[in-house]
Amino acid sequence: MASAALDLVSLIVPDYDVAIRFFVDVLDFTVAEDRPSLTTDGRAKRWVVVRPPNGGTGFVLAKADGAVQQEAVGTQWAGRVGLFLRVPRFDETLARIRAAGLVVEGEPRQEAYGTVVVFHDPFGNRWDLLGPS
Repeated sequence: MASAALDLVSLIVPDYDVAIRFFVDVLDFTVAEDRPSLTTDGRAKRWVVVRPPNGGTGFVLAKADGAVQQEAVGTQWAGRVGLFLRVPRFDETLARIRAAGLVVEGEPRQEAYGTVVVFHDPFGNRWDLLGPS
């Protein structure tokens, strides 16, 4: 029996193109898909998927549709760190995050699982940036 793999996670964003720029320019992801699609009730939308450069789990960038979704932008994990990004070149990635003007909480620290610092994406979600020990 083949093993299961988590392929995609939906991330509610206010704007497709702003989200794409963050993932591509700051986190070094690639755009795997960006094509026209339809909502379940037939309205136009885009199907946008970004993935880390080595493949793995990607994000469906879901543009907020309606007041409830707009209120959820940046709060999908109720203020907790909800996303954990492990990178091979921690200092380079952190430099891009800072250059983009994103919030970084404190300075990197060493933990048993590696170097870590919390940052906020452009929408307010909190991430752990994880590097090698």
